Amino acid sequence: MDVVLIVGRILFALLFITSGFAHFAKLEAMTGYAKYKKLPAAKFGVLISGLFFLLGGIYIAAGFWVDLGALMLAVTLILAAIIFHNFWKETDATAKQNEMIAFNKDLALAGAALILFALVATGALTDFGPSVGTLAFFNL
Repeated sequence: MDVVLIVGRILFALLFITSGFAHFAKLEAMTGYAKYKKLPAAKFGVLISGLFFLLGGIYIAAGFWVDLGALMLAVTLILAAIIFHNFWKETDATAKQNEMIAFNKDLALAGAALILFALVATGALTDFGPSVGTLAFFNL
């Protein structure tokens, strides 16, 4: 099962590592989209979300501070779902469906990240190396 955990951890993390790099490589395009969605301080938001995706993914893939990385991903994904994929505001049926799919995907990924956070932070899953779960504010 250790191999399955490693492969699963890396596959999960790769999505966010590549997305984090894309936030920086396509900064202007992503900033334009964030402005279109009326995100205040759009460029800063893109940089912070890119950093959280990149660091969160790296922490999970490398197997250290997995709980912190998973929490960073969960927070970023929940905010992205609400801010960028607000399907309830769409009037076009196709746009509404596309935004609903993206919203649900972000929430499902956030759920997986929260499960990973809880398992590592509580000590239920210790095969991922050092964690910050011993800090008082992470104790559940």
